[in-house]
Amino acid sequence: MNQLDQLKSHTTVVADTGNFLQLAQFAPRDATTNPSLILKAVQSKDYAPLLDDTVAAYRAKPLDEIVDQVLVRFGLEILKVVPGRVSTEVDARLSFDKAATIARAHRLIGLYEAAGISRERVLIKVASTWEGIQAAAELEREGIRCNLTLLFSFCQAVACGAAGIQLISPFVGRIYDWYKKSAGSAWDEAASAGVNDPGVRSVTQIFNYYKKHGIKTEVMGASFRNVGQIQALAGCDLLTISPDLLAQLQASEAPLPRALDAEAARRADIPAVAYDEATFRFALNQDAMATEKLAEGIRLFAVDAGKLDQMIIDRQQG
Repeated sequence: MNQLDQLKSHTTVVADTGNFLQLAQFAPRDATTNPSLILKAVQSKDYAPLLDDTVAAYRAKPLDEIVDQVLVRFGLEILKVVPGRVSTEVDARLSFDKAATIARAHRLIGLYEAAGISRERVLIKVASTWEGIQAAAELEREGIRCNLTLLFSFCQAVACGAAGIQLISPFVGRIYDWYKKSAGSAWDEAASAGVNDPGVRSVTQIFNYYKKHGIKTEVMGASFRNVGQIQALAGCDLLTISPDLLAQLQASEAPLPRALDAEAARRADIPAVAYDEATFRFALNQDAMATEKLAEGIRLFAVDAGKLDQMIIDRQQG
């Protein structure tokens, strides 16, 4: 078997893309999107008509409603290809507004349900701020499943597990990026690869903690920079992977054994921890990498959301 097929025997494979025309060749179960991926897609000739058609159909609606229609339109196309779930993201500019996040999630789910898609096939992506986690906890109690994204620290993962979140997306590659940049010329790529990769270590710690303490939240490693990171996390509940890296896995027939072991984690001595708002904020503050990458991620997604807004405005006025 090629490595992609081997990986599927250990882990649920998810495609990380807005390019739904690429999906079928990799046969992922689920797919994830984010503002940057959608922005990239609508700038291509294959997907620009989708944006044009959606804006034309809802031209008189407020801008934020048109944006949600575009996001859901992509989600609906993706769900024609994948048998499982699609993740659709709440505007990153709402990351510190619990009430607005809940309202936007309600609207997204409403649009999917109006199109005949059950809420079980949709994950609402929310940034892993304190406010985002509390919003997601409330949504989960209503039966709206969430994917907590921009997750870089153990305290974020613990808080999500305690809140009963369906799924989290720890960002392997962005953690790796921070440590590599921080080390500068002292960075040793070979010594920091595989199980020693800082992003891999972070996801492994979260996975083992969840399995030890019976936390049902699914762990989905995300934001990969190379196939070595993926190989080192084989056995994780899910991994969401870009089409380029899916193709690399598909092209190789080298062995790809399971790396993470839930049963071993259950036998390990891993103490339970808990956070309230004050201790969560302090723990996050003490983690320079997580603090910086969370803020940066929100900023970058907000910039791309603004660019998508402008594309829609231009079409409204054109």
